Amino acid sequence: MASFKGEYENAIDNKGRVCFPAKLRKVVTPEFQDQYVIVIATDPCLYVYPLDHWEEVRTKLSGLNSFNKTASLLKRKLLRNSVDVTLDKQNRVAFSPRQMAHAGLQDKAVFIGCDDRIEIWSPEYLEQADAEFTDEMFAASFEALLGSDPHLTNNHDD
Repeated sequence: MASFKGEYENAIDNKGRVCFPAKLRKVVTPEFQDQYVIVIATDPCLYVYPLDHWEEVRTKLSGLNSFNKTASLLKRKLLRNSVDVTLDKQNRVAFSPRQMAHAGLQDKAVFIGCDDRIEIWSPEYLEQADAEFTDEMFAASFEALLGSDPHLTNNHDD
């Protein structure tokens, strides 16, 4: 399974297209390097899944009880705002007006590798999100979620 990491900023053209970063494409299984699913996220950004990863998400969604109101609402919101895309010959992806509005995308898109998915942010919304997650919050979250493994922190005695 691909593991995405890094940050890449690219310009959006006047047709709503942006070049998909080569370093992120190279992580994807070769037969799926140009096939993705774009989803409107809970944050003001877009989630991008390679088609093979999306199948795992879809399987989880299919396993939800459709008679449970919360599950039904989640599936409806997520799936109605999901779009299959294929990169063009210049390795560009085109955003719909709805996607651009949700993520505040105008002239630039920031691609962020987030392990099993890619997030696409406007530089402005990303700056706001980063400001809300202070260094102190980052440190506390790191310790709470990852523990004090000496390989993951700088707290080892040298």
